[in-house]
Amino acid sequence: MSREAAGFPWEAVLHAGLCRMRLDPKVFWSMTPLEFAIAAGLGEHGGGAPDRRGLEALMQAFPDTRFQAANPRNEVDEDRPQHGTTSFQGAER
Repeated sequence: MSREAAGFPWEAVLHAGLCRMRLDPKVFWSMTPLEFAIAAGLGEHGGGAPDRRGLEALMQAFPDTRFQAANPRNEVDEDRPQHGTTSFQGAER
């Protein structure tokens, strides 16, 4: 009697990705096994948010240069609605 190695659990992975997680097939097939495992909540991935030092290191490594170049002093545009507002310029009742 030959002993076969357990194959990859395609049925379970396809069901989890396409049915349970409702991933678009293009997204599903473009994921690496590690990305899928993390998205599915499987295994250890060192998750959690970075601490303050880690966040500062990420901000240093990947600065928001596009926004800073357009608005170097972080000024607020008074004519533009801010987050949480519902009024729009020129909207009168």
